[in-house]
Amino acid sequence: MSWRRRIEPFTRPLFFAWSRLSRGMTLGVRGLVVDGEGRVLLVEHTYLPGWWLPGGGVDRGETTHDAVIREVWEEARVRVLDPPRLVSVHSNEAFFPGDHVLLFRIDAFRTEPFEPDGEIARIGWFSPDALPEPMNRASRDRIREALGGAPPTPEW
Repeated sequence: MSWRRRIEPFTRPLFFAWSRLSRGMTLGVRGLVVDGEGRVLLVEHTYLPGWWLPGGGVDRGETTHDAVIREVWEEARVRVLDPPRLVSVHSNEAFFPGDHVLLFRIDAFRTEPFEPDGEIARIGWFSPDALPEPMNRASRDRIREALGGAPPTPEW
């Protein structure tokens, strides 16, 4: 286990406090990047266990579309070519009160070489019916909803 994963439970309250002070209500985005073979892009963080859809927080003055474009670039070196399409909106109240997450689908993109960094350990492309373990539950649920026809739930 990396040192970042070991300290994350202790740094999370500080991050949440800073987010609340600097943002009030928080808003996050996740990108459902789907390639021509129907595979989805997932990232493995250096500080959280499991595989996740790429994404992160929306910065002050930034649109949600710009945020998801920035996040998939920063995390996976995916350059979005067409506007992302909003798929669903979710409350993340159970994890962080006042937080909401928007899921965007991205079908038109080009990839550039990925190098692991301090935030993302690795990326991978996976068939929706063969997702890796361990995997973030919310990311798995969003893939099932968006690609498998399950109705979206309001909670992240």
